[in-house]
Amino acid sequence: MNRPKAWHPHEMPTLLINRLSRALLKPVDDRLREVGISTSQLPVLVALKDGSKRTQKELAELAGVEQPSMAQLLGRMERDNLIVREASPTDRRSSLVSLTEHAHQLLEPGRVVLREIDQDVCAVLSREEKELLVGLLQRLIKNLAAEGNTLA
Repeated sequence: MNRPKAWHPHEMPTLLINRLSRALLKPVDDRLREVGISTSQLPVLVALKDGSKRTQKELAELAGVEQPSMAQLLGRMERDNLIVREASPTDRRSSLVSLTEHAHQLLEPGRVVLREIDQDVCAVLSREEKELLVGLLQRLIKNLAAEGNTLA
């Protein structure tokens, strides 16, 4: 009789990454909320932090979400005075999104929170181990993106 191989989910990197991600989601979101932003807003804030202006479609692609989800997120961010929209000079059907001064003022406090959490979580790793982990995770993300996987 052919016995199935033993299954050890605690040894599967993808499941461990998922578990870590879920464990970090609430504390990160709670700490960022104290600053006035949320985890879901990070892709937009990062994409526009340098003062650039992007369309909703570009932001959806960068964040890896569907346009209706991005439209809802941008609506909430506009309500919270984090973004402004202006008519696109090249396409009358779309608008360009940029950060408000208020959002720019929240970027550094948000970075401080993210750095603190990163330091706390990674405190058990040496500098070399952290660099190795970052490199390995970047390779996995790049591999997923190369395969056209929307998880990346």
